[in-house]
Amino acid sequence: MSDYIMNLRKLVGHRLLLQVGASIIVEDGEGRVLLGRRTDNHAWGYPGGSVEPDEDVEEAARRELFEETGLTAGRMELFGIWSGPRLHYVYPNGDEVSNIDIVYLCRDYSGALRAQPEEIEELAWFPPDALPERLSPPIAGPLTEWAEKRLKQIRQRNSD
Repeated sequence: MSDYIMNLRKLVGHRLLLQVGASIIVEDGEGRVLLGRRTDNHAWGYPGGSVEPDEDVEEAARRELFEETGLTAGRMELFGIWSGPRLHYVYPNGDEVSNIDIVYLCRDYSGALRAQPEEIEELAWFPPDALPERLSPPIAGPLTEWAEKRLKQIRQRNSD
């Protein structure tokens, strides 16, 4: 959790906060997505986290990717921005958030995989048609949309 959010939590406790996140869906050359099993809810999710004050959103996404996975993002493209009731979440510790998640897609990365033990139990690659059943609720919508788009591309390529 960012220092900014931790300091806000000292003031407001578990009450609802509007939180801006920067995330990355990392896709390998086989079309699989990199997911990490979170330590807080033991569900799978893509790398991401809160944007710090005055931090560039793209740089926040790059920072979160490196912190959580050890990978360095090269070229990224904006995948989408998600908000609303689907991203409202209460963490296992009782902290309530209304997330705005700015999600990038990255196929250009380098480095060696290593999970950040404070936040990630394990890292694994998943094909779009075999995502894990237990997805972290705030990322389920964007990740499902990625998988549907990816599968559509694969079907279209196979029919050509």
